Amino acid sequence: MACSQFSSQVLRIIQLLLRHPRYESCQRVAVFLSMNDEVCTEEIIEDIFKRGKECFIPKYLTNSSHMDMLRLVSAKDIESLPLTSWNIRQPGDNEEREEALATGGLDLMLMPGLGFDKSGNRLGRGKGFYDNYLERCRKHPKGKPYTIGLAFKEQMCQEVPVDENDIPIDEVLHENM
Repeated sequence: MACSQFSSQVLRIIQLLLRHPRYESCQRVAVFLSMNDEVCTEEIIEDIFKRGKECFIPKYLTNSSHMDMLRLVSAKDIESLPLTSWNIRQPGDNEEREEALATGGLDLMLMPGLGFDKSGNRLGRGKGFYDNYLERCRKHPKGKPYTIGLAFKEQMCQEVPVDENDIPIDEVLHENM
């Protein structure tokens, strides 16, 4: 994974997350594999495995807004995953992996975004992957996981435009907290 140039911000955000009561108490975590303009999640994924938690990463289905959260077996497992057209790694089409909602659901979901506001609104990349997945989570017996956005301070906005399909997130972590 290529980590962002905002290294001091990333370190602060990671510190906030690793000490967060929701993170400390969760067992099943969904985390995005970061793109160059997102908070780097590499260290978070390593910590998930170090603490013996279960880690799930996105698998986006091309030409749709469907996403699954598939289980990683180790932090090193990422290196073997193929690259997508977005230059991020995800499990291949023919891989058999546990999907979070097919088993125990999720306790915590870390959310990427281009912009966030204090009301929990999130601006994604326009495909609706995360909102659709959260809607599926609501129908799971365990319910919707607690959601935390990871943001650079420059991504915090007064107001993010939303529509009826957007699901607010529970909290946003950024350097100025």
